[in-house]
Amino acid sequence: MSSLSKSSPIPGASGTETGRNGRPPTIDDVAALAGVGRATVSRALNDQAHVSDKMRDRVMRAVEALDYRVNPQARNLASRASNTLTLINCNARDAPPNSYYFAAIELGALRAAAAAGFELSTFNIHIEDDNRDDRLIELFASGRSTGLILSPPLSADAGLARRLIAQGCPVVCISPSEEVRALLPGVGFDEAAAGYEIAHHVVAAGHRRFGYMLGIEGHLAAETRFAGFLRALAEAGLDEGAVTALRGDFSFRSGVELAEALLAGPDRPTAIVCANDDMAVGAMFAAHRMHLLMPGELSVVGFDDAPVAAYIWPPLTTIHQPIRRIAARAVERLVETLLRGQGTGTPGFDAIDHHLVLRESVAPPRG
Repeated sequence: MSSLSKSSPIPGASGTETGRNGRPPTIDDVAALAGVGRATVSRALNDQAHVSDKMRDRVMRAVEALDYRVNPQARNLASRASNTLTLINCNARDAPPNSYYFAAIELGALRAAAAAGFELSTFNIHIEDDNRDDRLIELFASGRSTGLILSPPLSADAGLARRLIAQGCPVVCISPSEEVRALLPGVGFDEAAAGYEIAHHVVAAGHRRFGYMLGIEGHLAAETRFAGFLRALAEAGLDEGAVTALRGDFSFRSGVELAEALLAGPDRPTAIVCANDDMAVGAMFAAHRMHLLMPGELSVVGFDDAPVAAYIWPPLTTIHQPIRRIAARAVERLVETLLRGQGTGTPGFDAIDHHLVLRESVAPPRG
């Protein structure tokens, strides 16, 4: 960095070789010292357009002041065959896509990637694909992707995580399992707490018989919500016999079919809790078709806070999952890994806040 001016230090620069709390400096430390955004730092380090010479010089003086070490891989990202981050979506082969969830993840990731000077591609894979791991490894090894963002259920697959680590592939996981959190960087929210909050709400409303619509097999994030739901029931003195759980595929169609099965018996539930809003809307459609009054004869709770939740009748009580923020943060962590040259990345989990959205689809059961 001999071309950098040493006669005009950045105000506030201490010349230290570490960031805050004695740790190695990060891209955020560089941005703070230079007085610019992290996207500007990323563009300057990647030697990309839309950064003035004055601003580039300011960033590079901050890099020198902090001794921020940029790996040659990071410094040459712009000249690689691919400067593309890849978002991996996975669902069941015959299931319609969870349209809102995937769209929100893609939008959040796309905006963050563009801000950091990267392109984003999406890669869809079926959970039943026996060659899925090999296909993801080839995606990186071929140079078509600089790094991967894994969404559920792949983000819970520790075997896949270990194979990607062995390949040196930079990866960040959305809603990873506890085992994968110990291996790779991850971003998500407290799934168990969200399930617990739903159960606490419907129990407080007076419900004692429940239907529960699970997601696809192997989706550990959704299973963790169900575990939190059961824990709250146990604390209320209710055992698992109070719940009839059926497995769906996150689609509207499966919500209709499962609701019809749950509501067909004489001892039907007074409340149905669903693993996502698409299935919840399907359950409400089935209930309307059976001429059940909601929420008087049936309460329904969803998960995600998709736009449709506010417009269906009655408006749907649901968990607001901060999907776009989670995806954006996943991209930021992946970019940080690339710029630091940290291989697959340092394990650690960033938790984003969620909250229960109370609308009109839950009420005390009649009788």
